[in-house]
Amino acid sequence: MRGRPGLVTAYQRDMAIFPTNTQRVWFAAFALVMALLTFVLSDDLALRGASAAAAAVGAIGLNLVTGWAGQISLGHAFFLGIGAYTAAALGGETGGPLIGLGLEMWIWLPAAGLVAAVAGIVVAPIATRLRGLYLAFVTLGLVFIGEHIFREWDSLTGGIGVGRSAPKPILFGYDLSREGSFLGFTLSAEQQYLLFALVVLLVMGFLAKNLVRGRVGRAFSAIRDRDVAAEIMGINLARHKLIAFAISSFYAGIAGALLWTFVGFIEPRSFSLTLSIVYIAMILIGGAASIMGSIMGAVFITFLPRIVDLLSGYVPFIEDSPTGGFLTVSQVEQILFGLLIVVFLIVEPLGLYGIWIRIRNYWKAWPFSY
Repeated sequence: MRGRPGLVTAYQRDMAIFPTNTQRVWFAAFALVMALLTFVLSDDLALRGASAAAAAVGAIGLNLVTGWAGQISLGHAFFLGIGAYTAAALGGETGGPLIGLGLEMWIWLPAAGLVAAVAGIVVAPIATRLRGLYLAFVTLGLVFIGEHIFREWDSLTGGIGVGRSAPKPILFGYDLSREGSFLGFTLSAEQQYLLFALVVLLVMGFLAKNLVRGRVGRAFSAIRDRDVAAEIMGINLARHKLIAFAISSFYAGIAGALLWTFVGFIEPRSFSLTLSIVYIAMILIGGAASIMGSIMGAVFITFLPRIVDLLSGYVPFIEDSPTGGFLTVSQVEQILFGLLIVVFLIVEPLGLYGIWIRIRNYWKAWPFSY
């Protein structure tokens, strides 16, 4: 209603992706700014931004199964690895010592998600019988199984210390890894990666938003809050947990394929427990059960090394500072990484998205913000 945008009079409006015109305008402005930044960012920042967008896709997937469905998963690195190696096998060069079919991106990118989703479906019947700490340990085992497979399957991965090249990002005959032009602007490979990653993130974000605001999303939330009560209400726990794992794995597969395509090289040791913890940190710092929180967390974690590197010139106890110090940049990054997880869990469980909500509500109520 005019003058009272917060008054909701219809269920359809309450469940809309953008309930108010203000949200629609702000989203359009944000999308426009992101698109414009693609043309002006340096290659280094553009590549880091593309990695952040791809990581955000994976973080959204983990948030679906952990934040919404309440199923603690420590095996996200396993599904990221499946996506990366599926893309490499389908898009890699043919005729070499490693598996490669030479297919284009429009085939291997969705295929990476589908193969990872199949793996999630295979794991789901076991995982759905467990919950809490027991479920976490089962999914943790996937990481070690994946490490063994990736280490030993030399014809696919290249083996430890050797690795293999990522698939070529050729989309309908157009090679994103070469300098090109768009709307009259010359774009580097890194800028094209960023533009493509933002489009993928936009599509996957909208799909996830539609999922969580519908019947399946409400079933996820009910299972997370009290699975016994949800089952009494008629929610099929096994079915919805399987859906959660399958969709989460699909998102992880897409993210893994994109991330290592941008990096250009895949090494079996990349998909370790540390990678799973990094994704857990993304949703804890960004905000659980939030699409925007997943994106915020992924961007923050991806740019954290760059932030620490910038601070190293001003903080005296870092080695790279003018006065020298007793901590390396890598050590400071690890300390901040762990400290931020603890701080957000204690002080702001809703993460960066919760802080944004507080700021937004403050200014919406201003000057009566008390």
